Amino acid sequence: MPAGVSWPRYLRMFAASVLSMFAGAQVVHQYYRPDLTIPEVPPKPGELQTELLGLKDRQTDAASQKQ
Repeated sequence: MPAGVSWPRYLRMFAASVLSMFAGAQVVHQYYRPDLTIPEVPPKPGELQTELLGLKDRQTDAASQKQ
């Protein structure tokens, strides 16, 4: 008995923790929307600019709705 609980309860808690980890990773992936394209020439140090694509999409949607 791991952690002093029965095996069925332990396995249920393990499955719940793994599923919540996967769900959290999916939420973060959808929010940040990583840029998966690979540039042909890597940028020089200091030239790399990053932005939150999900946030940019929401801001442009909000701006277009105001008009």
